[in-house]
Amino acid sequence: MTAAIELTGITKRFPGVVANDNVNLTVQKGEIHAICGENGAGKSTLMKILYGMQPADEGTMAVNGKAVTFSSPTDAIDQGIGMVHQHFMLADNLTVLENIILGAEPTTGGVIRFKEAEDHLAEVAEDYGLAIDPDDLVETLEVGERQRVEIIKVLYRGADILILDEPTAVLVPQEVEALFDNMRELKAGGSTIIFIDHKLDEVLEIADSITVLRHGKTVATMPNEGVTAPDLAELMVGSELPTPDTTESTVTDEVALKVSGLAVADEDGREVIANIDLTVHKGEILGIAGVEGNGQGELVDAIVGTAQVTKGTIELHGHDITRLSVRKRREAGLAYVPEDRHHEGLLLEAPLWENAALGHQTQAPYGSRWFINRDGAKQQTEQIREEFDVRTPNINVSAHALSGGNQQKLLIGRELTSEPSMLVAAHPTRGIDVGAQAAVWDDIRTARSEGLATLLVSADLDELIGLSDTIVVMLRGRLVARLSPDEVTPRDLGAYMTGAATQDDGEAA
Repeated sequence: MTAAIELTGITKRFPGVVANDNVNLTVQKGEIHAICGENGAGKSTLMKILYGMQPADEGTMAVNGKAVTFSSPTDAIDQGIGMVHQHFMLADNLTVLENIILGAEPTTGGVIRFKEAEDHLAEVAEDYGLAIDPDDLVETLEVGERQRVEIIKVLYRGADILILDEPTAVLVPQEVEALFDNMRELKAGGSTIIFIDHKLDEVLEIADSITVLRHGKTVATMPNEGVTAPDLAELMVGSELPTPDTTESTVTDEVALKVSGLAVADEDGREVIANIDLTVHKGEILGIAGVEGNGQGELVDAIVGTAQVTKGTIELHGHDITRLSVRKRREAGLAYVPEDRHHEGLLLEAPLWENAALGHQTQAPYGSRWFINRDGAKQQTEQIREEFDVRTPNINVSAHALSGGNQQKLLIGRELTSEPSMLVAAHPTRGIDVGAQAAVWDDIRTARSEGLATLLVSADLDELIGLSDTIVVMLRGRLVARLSPDEVTPRDLGAYMTGAATQDDGEAA
């Protein structure tokens, strides 16, 4: 049987790094094939080569038995390959139909034939069981619906080989189930799917076969029969699968953070969060669950000082910090791990020692109000490197040279070595492998045991349940439930997050 995809001896080198080292990958027609591996294992590089985003230095590719070379994604699309990226590439102010045909509009004399496009979209949606309203504005769609639009977009262009990059990263359990149903429909319709995921239980649920990459090399390819999550973890990182479970409570009566009646408005004056009351105690991890876009980001921005509060107060250890600058909040003991390490947490082209000083440059050992202490900053960065196992040849390399997991460990180390009293952590393990994930969990647990108060926002519901002492749920900018991690499951959380389950008002606050 001719394979849908056959990559042989793929090698890709970057300065100082071999990202792919003689990688082999065979994906049969009509199967769901999972690719697992740590950050830096070469998964993304391999998929970029397959999708024509960058060339291989060595090796060959074949699609449906035909040797191919790609110089751009257009070449891959012409061969029936489509890619759904982890970060959606949709224009919020356009309709579903407009997004789907963008760049592939049927035209006559410069005029778009919208009726023809809508009819073709309806055929694709019906063929694959992917219901969507073409007239909906993308900005009104839930996360799972947006992902469906991305999938339909590549199918509309004629793709029968789909690459899904971390497709469940931002979905609640019910949306994951819907996605998996869609994937099974696609498979039944003859599509071939390559599925990249860090969540091994999901891989085992949906994949027909699995390839594991480690240090840029193919470690194993196997059918999904009798394989367990510990088996995959062992192949990926050489150790057992970590868990976020925390057993002993360290919560005290001392209040670290108190948020009262908080509201934040958007540019049009519409309240995006309102009536937020929450308290985080010393030694406590308060988890916040919610489908993305329901106010968690605005709440975090308000607490760290990057969004203006329209109503309410924020107190840190009894002191009102509502109107303080970001720098003053940092100097008062507030640490912050942002959701997007590339855009908010790091200067990718700057050396590691400069990144370690970010946000702390006015404090020892990094410097003072007027000067940067280069020697102090470098010495502190060496300490972070050692204590938090940041794997790098030296502290003078740029942050861009590190894998995602090592970038995150540097960021976590920077915040925790500043001796904070309150940590705001937004998606601290997003997009990192199980090894780095375990390290971050250990760091957060250790800091908690030493009295650090933590506000944890995460889309990983197992992480929330495992690490948190209490979980609150945000829906449409408000807190709608307060739950005990000992008594809730990921599915229960998903029900509260989507509004399918509710709590009495007295319980929710």
